[in-house]
Amino acid sequence: SMTAPIYLSLVFHNHQPVGQFDYVSEHSTHVSYLPLIELLERHPGVNAGMHFTGPLLDWLIAHHPELIERLRVLVSLGQVEILTGGYYEPVLVALPDEDKVGQIKKLTEKIKQTFGYEANGMWLAERVWEPHLPRPIAQAGVKYVIVDDTHFEGVGFDKEKELFGYYVTEEQGYPVAVFPTLAYLRYAIPWSPVQTLIDWLRSEADQPLPTFVPKLAFMGDDGEKFGTWPGTYEHCWGDGRYMESLFSALEKNADWIKTTTPSNYMKQYPALGRVYLPSASYMEMGEWSLPPDASHQLTVLKHGLEVQHQNDILRFLRGGIWRSFMVKYEEINHMQKRALAVSEKIHEMRRGRKRDEALDLLWAAQSNDPYWHGVFGGIYLFNFRVANYANLIAAESMADGDDAAALLKITDFDRDGRDETIVSSTPFNAIWSQNVGGSLIELDYRPTCYNLLNIMSRHKEGYHADLLEAARENRVMTPESPASNELENIHSKTIRAKEAGLEKFLIYDWHRRASFLDHFVAPHTTLDEFYRAQYAEQGDFVNQPYQADSSVKDKTVSVHFQRDGHVWVGETHEAVRVSKTFALEHGQNTVNVIYSLTHSSSAPIDVRFGVETVVGFDGGQDLNYCAMRIGDGVSIGDRLPLTAVGAIDNVTHYSADSNLRNLTVATELSKPATLWHFPLETVALSEAGFERGYQGTAFLQLWTVTIPAGEAWSVVITQRVTEAASRPS
Repeated sequence: SMTAPIYLSLVFHNHQPVGQFDYVSEHSTHVSYLPLIELLERHPGVNAGMHFTGPLLDWLIAHHPELIERLRVLVSLGQVEILTGGYYEPVLVALPDEDKVGQIKKLTEKIKQTFGYEANGMWLAERVWEPHLPRPIAQAGVKYVIVDDTHFEGVGFDKEKELFGYYVTEEQGYPVAVFPTLAYLRYAIPWSPVQTLIDWLRSEADQPLPTFVPKLAFMGDDGEKFGTWPGTYEHCWGDGRYMESLFSALEKNADWIKTTTPSNYMKQYPALGRVYLPSASYMEMGEWSLPPDASHQLTVLKHGLEVQHQNDILRFLRGGIWRSFMVKYEEINHMQKRALAVSEKIHEMRRGRKRDEALDLLWAAQSNDPYWHGVFGGIYLFNFRVANYANLIAAESMADGDDAAALLKITDFDRDGRDETIVSSTPFNAIWSQNVGGSLIELDYRPTCYNLLNIMSRHKEGYHADLLEAARENRVMTPESPASNELENIHSKTIRAKEAGLEKFLIYDWHRRASFLDHFVAPHTTLDEFYRAQYAEQGDFVNQPYQADSSVKDKTVSVHFQRDGHVWVGETHEAVRVSKTFALEHGQNTVNVIYSLTHSSSAPIDVRFGVETVVGFDGGQDLNYCAMRIGDGVSIGDRLPLTAVGAIDNVTHYSADSNLRNLTVATELSKPATLWHFPLETVALSEAGFERGYQGTAFLQLWTVTIPAGEAWSVVITQRVTEAASRPS
């Protein structure tokens, strides 16, 4: 062949998050990981890199040791290079530097123990890069890292000409090599015909670099793309035989296509130069991190430019940065700030076995999946949130000690310039936001490491506009729709949904859902209006600041909130004071809340006052796992689904429970109330299209109240947590 040689490096990133269901990992093993290893065994002339995150590696060692042994042989032959990274696949920029270094070193050591290989390159989770990263990455012993061509375009590089190799960057003198994974290869493999890819490689090889260093075409991408993603197994491994055809073609053209691992290429050839990269990830991540309307606008604009082939403009188009997810979703910011607070506690522990165990729990809680959202479930996947909180609570309990005294702390927990109130005790941890309704935003039951308020508000998403448009045009594809022979990928423009009519569930909350939010609703407001967040709030309490005053006496922590606000009563704007005092006694499993309403008018006023509470049980959509029960303090009613929308009068006792977690949250009211209850359900994108997801249940205990002039109306709400739950009969 007269074609000049070109090097091709393929790196497959394999990941299952902390909290993943076993059946999902098992499925991915059989349709993605095992077929790829078998393919490499059949084609010894093709070299590749592979990355397994710590949770997946642990799972494979426990469930498929034979696969690990086969992979160990490929590594020993030099055909496969194993990459390191953060053990639990964290987005590094969200971690303190000592956790960055610790997580990388942990996976490097695991790779050495498992494969006898000293990994010196790393997979960067979601390719989220910031300029400070070279220092901790280099301190962890890493020589190179994989980023996107998008990162380079952000500082003026031409990906068509200048990214066929690697560069060196540094921070404070700490160097690390950066390999750009090419968008063309990520989209071409496995979507374009194999011959089209070979022709592209030939055309690139025929245009050598001016430095006379052989070109390197580099692709790093998800291993799950090859079999696990919808429709890809048949294409890659079944009758489509794409991967077999690809590897056969690479061996057939081995005289000029040299497959290599990143480390081997670095040993033979120098860097193309020096580079300093901006804060970036892949292009889609920049779209997803924007506010919903801006996200949709950017997606439409980008698609329009792609159709017009205006790559000269596209290369300068940018979205947001990954950290914006902590602005877009309060739930993400809350979890990340919890992890920072727990990290601080653990790093203050005396070095030893207990600290090491606590560190590992903390690092597991930094698993990236519930810290963002794109076309996969992310923060909307309940089981991932549950797993992260379980590890955080367990880690913090180890740092605090078995029976530490009740601790009260007033601090700017969420880093917005305003204080929150935090109580660490036994059996509860509790966090209140005095600036957002004096609400309880986290309640951990420490004995079972469960956050009872782990819910999601219903957020608007940019891609909801696509669902609405497709629904109007009657072109939403559901499982009942006629089958299509068209091969799709996650970036396809086809609108798929797991059920018909999902557009009816596009409900957006105007405030963060939490417990002990104070509502004043109009006499004519209906349950359906409240459920859909389409009603007129009569008071100014729900998302407004309260004055806070807290104390610890003996074993009891008292947290008091008060707001002097106003309520519309007919055409009159009445001044009303809402006071509420929470009492948590160390060693007791109850939260007592005393409410008091007063006003300064000379005549009585009639209001409709409601206290909103929430509960977050994973599996709450299934009556086999979770239920609510209504009682009068003497008897308790039948099991009702947590997904039901309903109104029940004269309620003094009710409960929500989970037999998955063996927990019951029982609520007692000192005065009978009308109880409104409804699920918090979101419509989010997943690999298979739009789907409805259960995110928790909201309750509104509602009273029609007459507040006498100069007197107070009061009610006591008691919540009790027990380690017991109802079961289906």
